[in-house]
Amino acid sequence: MPSEDVTMLLQELRSGSPGASDRLLGAVYEELRGLAGSKMARERSGHTLQATALVHEAFLRFVDEERHPEDRSRFFSAAAIAMERVLIDHARARAAQKRGSGEANVTLDELRDGIEHDGFRVIELHEVLTELEKESPEFAQVVRYRYFLGLSLDEIAPLMDTSSSTLSRRWTFARAWLVDRLGA
Repeated sequence: MPSEDVTMLLQELRSGSPGASDRLLGAVYEELRGLAGSKMARERSGHTLQATALVHEAFLRFVDEERHPEDRSRFFSAAAIAMERVLIDHARARAAQKRGSGEANVTLDELRDGIEHDGFRVIELHEVLTELEKESPEFAQVVRYRYFLGLSLDEIAPLMDTSSSTLSRRWTFARAWLVDRLGA
């Protein structure tokens, strides 16, 4: 869907137009579903959360927010954050079900581009990503787009309004920073 259409639907949502959230979901559903499907394909086998459920839960959280983004790129940034929160909450719920362990047995299969994270838990990634966001929101956003939406650097560049070379440097730094913090 063209970015101006998503932007227009976001404006309608912010103004409280009846049915705006349904029209917005209809406009972005297939793209979000594809992104969630790509994301869930990289999760551990046997994950109980399905891509469709991830999209629906993330979208409901997005609509419930007080403030809504102004344009397509900010919408997908918000979608990445919403998907991250759904996955974190899902991991925490699984942890609560485990007897006494206090940790979720939810591992990341990879963080794109060949960085293996067999022992890392989604909650740990979230905590470290929150730390990175304090130092550099742009770098944290690149990670969210890459991991939680499964976007390539070429797909992220226009969303962040930056060049591919700048984005590549940010990704290289963010990836190294995460590896250092997560002990890979």
